[in-house]
Amino acid sequence: MNDDRECIRDGFVGINGRDLVEVGPSRDGLSGATELDGCGRVVTPGLINAHTHCAMTLLRGFADDMALEPWLQEKIWPAERGVVEEDVYWGTLLGALEMLLSGTTTFNDQYHFFEAGGRAVLDSGIRACLAGALLGILPGAPERLERAIDFCREWNGAANGRIRTMLGPHALYTTPLPLLKRVRDAAGELGLAVHTHVAETDTEVRDVRALFGATPVRALEQLGLLDVPVVAAHCVKVDDEEIGLLAAHRVGVCHCPTSNMKLASGVAPVTKMLTRGVTVALGTDGACSNNNLDMVEEMRLAALLQKVATGDPTALPACAALALATRGSAEALGLGDEIGQLTPGRRADVVLWDFTRPHLTPTHEVVSHLVYSANGADAHTVIVDGKVVVRNRQAAQLDVDRIRGKCEETGRRLVAGVAGG
Repeated sequence: MNDDRECIRDGFVGINGRDLVEVGPSRDGLSGATELDGCGRVVTPGLINAHTHCAMTLLRGFADDMALEPWLQEKIWPAERGVVEEDVYWGTLLGALEMLLSGTTTFNDQYHFFEAGGRAVLDSGIRACLAGALLGILPGAPERLERAIDFCREWNGAANGRIRTMLGPHALYTTPLPLLKRVRDAAGELGLAVHTHVAETDTEVRDVRALFGATPVRALEQLGLLDVPVVAAHCVKVDDEEIGLLAAHRVGVCHCPTSNMKLASGVAPVTKMLTRGVTVALGTDGACSNNNLDMVEEMRLAALLQKVATGDPTALPACAALALATRGSAEALGLGDEIGQLTPGRRADVVLWDFTRPHLTPTHEVVSHLVYSANGADAHTVIVDGKVVVRNRQAAQLDVDRIRGKCEETGRRLVAGVAGG
């Protein structure tokens, strides 16, 4: 399937080093190359998870059936007080493993101890954008922000370009004004994007209005934060004027349908945003509010949710849902020239999906099957930056049992001291 959403049957994808060099119905100029058998497989760009908190795999299933604010204040933040740097390393490895095994080759992360997350990305072989995260209500927030800025400066472009960095203030309602201004200025100076939560719930909108005298998107514009690239997670509670602002400032909006449904936050107006020219990406959010990192599942739910929300069965068809998880996410992250499409010259981030399985038979329509019938376990072979990281559904360079053991032990420790844990 190429960048024009055309399915090429009996096609060929050529990789040289870390780059795609040929995509089409024939194989010219690559004689003698190592071959991967694609019989019965569908080849797509790697999926891109444009908003997650990777190490929150450690809290998967810990806090369910709650609204966002009590979920954060009564469960998540108390549990995270016990998180240390090594925990983030193992939790990020677990998340990277889960994503690679389900066809995700890039993720956009926002979490604490970002250096540990970087080490996990180095070791796993996945591609990532890592935000120097900031929860401004914590003690020592100014010093934490300076450390995040240093991290972004030092790690941007690491791992031969597999790692990119952003600044990650959690949200307007958790970040004091002086720190928001510092984020804005540092992002401008370093040419970085800002990855933040925006208009996720009615409560957030009310709190931001009380703090800044404006709704979240308008407040971001007034603060000058929309003058730098922004990845805005959620954007559930936005009005028509705010959608216009998102489009005008080329904000990348990351839709997280499962998390929004699970926390009863609402339904983001994705169809309207796309019509107005907003760049829309797709993400899982963290495994604690999803409760997995399966982007195939996210595509299906995104498509179905827009249909029921709009009353229009043609809203967000399968091809558009796939585009959100590939090209849309790449563009939102500022990586549209590198990943998200099967085009010569882009990075070789490729997934081979096993279409010989019963639930994908008969193959009347490939894209429909991928979005409405498949699941992450159908990822047979996964390639990142030209290297095979999953072969025959097995991780090629990660010790699965060791990662699971470490994370089982760590997860139990983190929730032990929290009420209801």
